[in-house]
Amino acid sequence: QVLLAESGGGLVQPGGSLRLSCVASENIFTYYTMSWYRQAPGNQRELVAYITNGGTINYKESVKGRFTISRDNARNTVYLQMNSLNAEDTAVYYCNARGAENTFWGQGTQVTVSS
Repeated sequence: QVLLAESGGGLVQPGGSLRLSCVASENIFTYYTMSWYRQAPGNQRELVAYITNGGTINYKESVKGRFTISRDNARNTVYLQMNSLNAEDTAVYYCNARGAENTFWGQGTQVTVSS
């Protein structure tokens, strides 16, 4: 069982920035694709960004140019740098690890963009 722990959420004004962190309990980046999802009230959970074990990165269209996903293998940590935040980014953000046979989720961290 891999544990994922997100942190870094909070309340930020429109145009502001936050950096989310996801710490994995094991060194899994060699075998897992790491992703950030988000879920706003009344909406389905949606994929925001991912980074594969090979380093391929992709983003949801609406966050391209504003969000950056990265990882620190030595710290077993994946980051999501979020800039130019707007109200539509308000959601619970979840870390996800997907391997060939298993998928793990973190507990989520709330991001609220409001003035």
